[in-house]
Amino acid sequence: MADNRKHFSALQIIQHVLREHVQSGDICIDATAGRGRDTLFLAELVGESGHVTAFDIQQEAVDSTRLLLEQNGLLDRTKIILDSHSNMNAYFTPGTVSCITFNFGWLPKGNHHIFTQKETSIRAIAQGLELLKPDGIMTLILYYGRETGFEERDALLEYLPSLDSSLYTVVEMPFVNRQNCPPIPIVIFKGK
Repeated sequence: MADNRKHFSALQIIQHVLREHVQSGDICIDATAGRGRDTLFLAELVGESGHVTAFDIQQEAVDSTRLLLEQNGLLDRTKIILDSHSNMNAYFTPGTVSCITFNFGWLPKGNHHIFTQKETSIRAIAQGLELLKPDGIMTLILYYGRETGFEERDALLEYLPSLDSSLYTVVEMPFVNRQNCPPIPIVIFKGK
């Protein structure tokens, strides 16, 4: 007999939240382009009048993202930048971005020795919060496991509670009944 129960992933949870928030015409940032799936998802949500900028430090990720967007006919509403997410404030004016997404960890099916680092990730989150509009949203998924990511996970989980609760609402949604280092989805609402 087939098992028809749903097994929700961190990505599905985050996408559900983003569908409720991102609107046609919005400006969004995919701070960790990876293979381009989040960039594509956001590009579909913002419509023809919106725009998505994706950042990644790996040329392989930039190329994968560009190819996926090209295959789906959405290059015209996106820009892919080979640069660290910790430099995103050089590309945007504070208070102009509706949504920023992060997937911390390593490039899917890529080199596991190249992964996000706590120092640049915390700097990127802080910059991103300044870039967000007063009603903006930031989503994070913390991927960790094997030999990487624990230090970054711990630093981020220590940093996020320090955000001013009069300016931001931070919601952490850990999977409490899943084994083997399940990813941690987090949503930050600005001005709520």
